[in-house]
Amino acid sequence: MKKIFLSLIAAGLLITTACNQSNQGGNTASNTTTATAADAPVMKFDKDIHDFGKIKSGDKVTYDFKFTNTGKSPLIITDAVATCGCTKPVWPSAPVKPGESAAINVTFNSAGKMGLQDKMITITANTNPAQSRVHLIGEILTNVSK
Repeated sequence: MKKIFLSLIAAGLLITTACNQSNQGGNTASNTTTATAADAPVMKFDKDIHDFGKIKSGDKVTYDFKFTNTGKSPLIITDAVATCGCTKPVWPSAPVKPGESAAINVTFNSAGKMGLQDKMITITANTNPAQSRVHLIGEILTNVSK
C-alpha cells in the first residue's frame, strides 16, 4: 500500500514538473520565483558521475552517490529509477534535514553487458526541479586474459 501511495505521489510530481518545465524557458531552476521554491530542499551531489572503470562481464559494482540537503526544508526522496533493470538504486526512506548528508547506493550488474556503459539514475524528490540525475559509467570487457 505504501509503495502504491509513493508511486502516486511520484507520478503527480512528474506531471506537475513536466507541465511547469514546458511553460518555462531556459534554466528551470533560475526561472522559479515562488516563495515556496525559496524554502524548498536542494539536493547537492558530491559527484554526479562515477566511472567504475573496466570490469569483467558478470561483475557487480556498487557506488554511493553522496549528497547534502543545502535547502531550507527536509528533503524527501520518493523514487529513484535507472535506465535498465541491471542497475538498482537504493535511497534513504527517512527525510534528510537541511545541512545533513545521505547517499543513494547504486549497484550495477554487468551480466550480459559489453562495451561502454552509461547508466542514468533519475531521482525524484520534493526539490525544485523535482528530478535530479546521476550517471554510473564504465566499460565491460568480454575477453579477459589471465
